[in-house]
Amino acid sequence: MSAALQISLMTWSGAAFSADKVYVANEEADTVSVLDAASFKVVATVRAGKMPHNVQVSPDGKRVWVTNNGEPAPAGAPVHQAMGKGEHAVMSRAGAVWVIDTDRDAVMAKVPVGLHPAHVVITPDGRFAYITNGGDNTVSVVDAAAQRVVATIAVGKFPHGLRVSPDGKQTYIANLKGGTVSVVDIASQKEIAQIPVGKGPAQVGFTENGRLAFVSLSGESAVAVIDPASRKVLRKVPVGATPIQLFATPDSGTLLVANQGSRKKPGKSVSMIDLESYKVTKTVETGPGAHGVAIDREGRYAYITNTYAGSVSVIDIKAQKVVATVPVGKGPNGISVRP
Repeated sequence: MSAALQISLMTWSGAAFSADKVYVANEEADTVSVLDAASFKVVATVRAGKMPHNVQVSPDGKRVWVTNNGEPAPAGAPVHQAMGKGEHAVMSRAGAVWVIDTDRDAVMAKVPVGLHPAHVVITPDGRFAYITNGGDNTVSVVDAAAQRVVATIAVGKFPHGLRVSPDGKQTYIANLKGGTVSVVDIASQKEIAQIPVGKGPAQVGFTENGRLAFVSLSGESAVAVIDPASRKVLRKVPVGATPIQLFATPDSGTLLVANQGSRKKPGKSVSMIDLESYKVTKTVETGPGAHGVAIDREGRYAYITNTYAGSVSVIDIKAQKVVATVPVGKGPNGISVRP
């Protein structure tokens, strides 16, 4: 069955997604794919710098922020000899965060940040963008209106995924090679704590009610559940191999975790954790290299990037099954839904 026919057959008759666009960072294609959430079709492809890794739509839906390693090399230029084949290889020059206008799906600004930027998040008031710089163990704080760096914060070793607490007061950062989660106070723009969590923390998340925080432990095939009040790990929940991104549903009832595995032995599933029992109640098969997770504002659909398959799986959360598979660019990683 062709991808187009599969998508057509799986589209809900007469129904539409709650969000109108989904943005996907294709790290190995130097592009961002734009998906129409109602038709499951790619409606635009935006050139997005060298190795765009993560994307984040602003709270007002007008901008998309994407991390990359600066301008791509000119056509025909030799590949940098220091680049390894491993994922997230540290670049030798400063990276950037680019800003895309969602009305035109065109780049409107380019802001230099630190070495090897990984993830970007926007504060709930839309005032600041926070970017992790894995190559120099810092977080860049960008004034979203002025589009310039206003602070650089030292954190743990190789900061990667990050998220802002629902009350907008703190940013949690997963320090991939440090085994900790940094807590940054947004008012003072300073690190105020590091929480020991385990091996290979890759991405963090919160429940919408702020009661719980989470971090994927890529080196333990588990998720650590954190109490934000005490800043202690409450428990660990086993999931699939090499969990990367995770996202809680808006009702704070379920956590979805993408299990990437390795290139030689790809993971191809999403673990659905019930946040009352802390048990995996369903494992949904997606595609090879399940990596990025985003959920629409109504909690109806989850979007999963399949890094090794070059596709996005759409999961009906209530039905706990994939309802569409959309081909995108090569090496899709980060993903974000326009509200």
